[in-house]
Amino acid sequence: MSRKKVGGGDHSREEEEEKKKRGMRVGKYELLGVSLGEGNFGKVKLAKHFDSGLPFAVKILDKTKIIQLNITEQIKREIATLKLLKHPNVVRLHEILASKTKIYMVLEYVTGGELFDRIANKGKLTETKGRKIFQQLIDGVSYCHNKGVFHRDLKLENVLVDSKGNIKISDFGLSALPQHFKDDGLLHTTCGSPNYVAPEILANRGYNGATSDIWSCGVILFVILTGYLPFDDRNLVVLYQKIFKGDPQIPKWLSPGAQNMTKRILDPNPATRITMEGIKADEWFKQDYTPAILDDDEEDIYIDDEAFSMNEAPSVEAKSPESPTLINAFQLIGMSSCLDLSGFFEKEDASERKIRFTSNHSAKDLLEKIENIVTGMGFVVQKRNGMLKVMQEHKGHKCVGSLSVAAEVFEISPSLYVVELRKLYGDSSVYRQLCKKLSNDLGVPSNPGLLTASVRTASASY
Repeated sequence: MSRKKVGGGDHSREEEEEKKKRGMRVGKYELLGVSLGEGNFGKVKLAKHFDSGLPFAVKILDKTKIIQLNITEQIKREIATLKLLKHPNVVRLHEILASKTKIYMVLEYVTGGELFDRIANKGKLTETKGRKIFQQLIDGVSYCHNKGVFHRDLKLENVLVDSKGNIKISDFGLSALPQHFKDDGLLHTTCGSPNYVAPEILANRGYNGATSDIWSCGVILFVILTGYLPFDDRNLVVLYQKIFKGDPQIPKWLSPGAQNMTKRILDPNPATRITMEGIKADEWFKQDYTPAILDDDEEDIYIDDEAFSMNEAPSVEAKSPESPTLINAFQLIGMSSCLDLSGFFEKEDASERKIRFTSNHSAKDLLEKIENIVTGMGFVVQKRNGMLKVMQEHKGHKCVGSLSVAAEVFEISPSLYVVELRKLYGDSSVYRQLCKKLSNDLGVPSNPGLLTASVRTASASY
C-alpha cells in the first residue's frame, strides 16, 4: 500500500507531528515521545541526555493548569522537598527547566514501574522479598523524616521499583516541611489517600507527620505480604470507620514476627504506635538488613529562573482570595477521571440489604425523626446508647410481613450527615416502603464535593 502524501511530503501530518515530539529538545535533554505516566497537572515523558545518552524521566507541568488549580505553592513545595533528598531509595531530582508555558522537572528514571502494578499483576511477595522492600521503604522514609520532610501520601502507587528490584519513593507533592507545622507542633492539613490514611488525620485534631507516615508504611507492608488492603470498602464512610477501629484481620499464616510488626504499626492510637527506632530495633525487621549507603554528593540542583514566572502563562480567570492554595488528596481523587465518585452518597437499590442517603438534619434530630416516622408507620423502636433498631413483627414471630432494620447516622461535615439503613431480616417490600418514606422525608440530594471533610461516627453499628 502506498503512503498518502500531504502537502507534497513523504509522511502524513500525524507522522510529522510525532517526529517533532520525539525530537523536542529541553535544555540538554531530548524528549523521546514515550509517555511514562499522566497526572492531574501534566505528563511524564522519557528523555535522553544529549551528552551521556542516559535516560531520564521529565515531568512536564502546564503553568496554565497550575494557575487554574491554584497549586503554585504545592509545586514549589515538591521541588523544595526533592532538592533536600539524596537517598538510594528516593527518586532523585536533577534539575528544573522551564519555558513560558511549561515547567520541566528532570527526574531519575526508574525502569520497573510502580510497586502497585507488581503486586496487582503477580500477587503478594514472599516474606523474605517483602521484608527487603519494607526495609528499603523504612530506610527512605526515616531519612526523609531526619531531613524534616514528611511525605503524607505514601502508597503502593508512589513506590517505584528499579531494574534490580530496589524501591524508589516518589511523588512528594503533598509533603510537609518544618515550616508547615502549627504552633502546637502538629500538622493540620487533611491529606493522603483513603486506604492508606492514618486515623489521627481523619480525626482532624492535628497529627504528627512521622507517626502518620509510619501508619501508611504499615498498610504497604500488609499489602505486599498478603496481596490485599487491610482496610477497604467502596464507601468512604464505612472505610473510615474501619480505619478508626484499626483492627485489621492479620492472616495467621504470616510468621509471628510479621504479624507482630504489622499489628504494632497499624495501632490506631498514635501515642502507642511503634516508632521508626522501634521498627529498626525489631528482630523480624533486622533479618538480612543492610542499611542504605548515603550519597554525600552535595551538587546543587539547577532551577531555571523562568520556572515560576507565571505572568507569561496564558491568562486565566482569577481565583478569589478565599480559594485554598493547596489541593489535598481527597480533592484530587474527586477530580480524577479514572475514579467515579458521583454515586458515593446515592441511594442504593432498596431491594438490597443496605441503602444510604444524605440529610441536613443533625444526628440527634435524625434519630428522633426516624423514631417518630417509623413509630407512626406501626414499627417498634429499640434504643440503646443513641442507636436504633426498627422492628415490625407479628405476634413476636419472624413471618411474612416481619421486618428488622438497623439505623445508623454518620457525620460528614457540620451540615451534612449520611443515614444508613440495613435490613437485618424480613420482607423486602415492607423494607422498600420504609426506606422510601425515610429518604423522602429526611434526605437531600447527594453532594460528593464534601469528600474533603473529616468523617466522624455519630452512632456505631447496632
